[in-house]
Amino acid sequence: MKSLADSSLRILVTGANGLIGGAIARLLLREGYTVRGLRRPQSNFHFIRDIESQIEWVEGDVLDVLSLEEAMKEVVYVIHTAAVVSFTPRDRPQMFQVNVAGTANVVNMALESKVKKLAFVSSVAALGRPDPRMTNSGITTINEEQKWEESPLNSHYGKSKYLAELEVWRAVAEGLDAVVVNPSVVLGEGDWQRSSTQLFKYVYDEKQYYTQGLINYVDVADVASAVVKLLFSDIKNERFILSGGYTTYQELFGKIASGFGKKAPSKAVSALLAEVIWRFEAARSWLTGSRPLITKETAKTARTKLIFDGKKIKNKLNFDYTTLDETVARVCSYLEKNKP
Repeated sequence: MKSLADSSLRILVTGANGLIGGAIARLLLREGYTVRGLRRPQSNFHFIRDIESQIEWVEGDVLDVLSLEEAMKEVVYVIHTAAVVSFTPRDRPQMFQVNVAGTANVVNMALESKVKKLAFVSSVAALGRPDPRMTNSGITTINEEQKWEESPLNSHYGKSKYLAELEVWRAVAEGLDAVVVNPSVVLGEGDWQRSSTQLFKYVYDEKQYYTQGLINYVDVADVASAVVKLLFSDIKNERFILSGGYTTYQELFGKIASGFGKKAPSKAVSALLAEVIWRFEAARSWLTGSRPLITKETAKTARTKLIFDGKKIKNKLNFDYTTLDETVARVCSYLEKNKP
């Protein structure tokens, strides 16, 4: 890690107002770096209100090439976290535009600006999920060697991140130094209504049901730490799965319920009931214009039994993950203090 004397070293963080980008920006500022970010007039900065004034802002976004050019002036490193995460059909056009075309713009400008290194925050979804018709029905372990294959378990979000990664690897072939991280479900202090924090809200509201698949998790602070360590390391042109472990949804919901002092979900959702629920939610969403709580894609993935192996970074950087109990306790405490 660099010293506080490196405060003149400027780092661009796209998506600095999001769960992961905000954690990275906060860590960089704490270490004494100068952080630059892109901002749109309609962006929500509630997440980073404590550090918003410490970030150098450039008006624009990843689809605006001119704003990217301005944002990368005098920048040494780029951390690209900006993305649309959605499993709702209506969001797909924007999601592919931001995730794929936006990433192409970022890496192209990074090449043109001759930045020293780029870190790209992808997702384990970009690794693809094996076609269940071609594998055993038991638990499947996935590591960094996994190759994308078409499968009914792949989400459109996963495909958008896979295509975004192809843009990064294309830029690597053209001379850009880069590292890619693939986090599993990121747990952290966020907005009650957004990202994985909705899992905490679901339990807080004392919903009854849980699905019978496995959930792989990683603390947002671990993601931020891993990204920054990799950025300043000699490692380049490699990918790293970031996953602190896995558990059942029932166990995770039980830990969250304990953290809130709430009643845990106690009814397992069968495959048939899951199919009924997502169809009901799709109809309700269409009629009311609200977002569905469960979609066809999330109903499928929540029943899968995949393990994402996050040991590579532990071996390369002597990296340790935060325990699930520590993460849940911290996030529950934060959310209790920041209820809407």
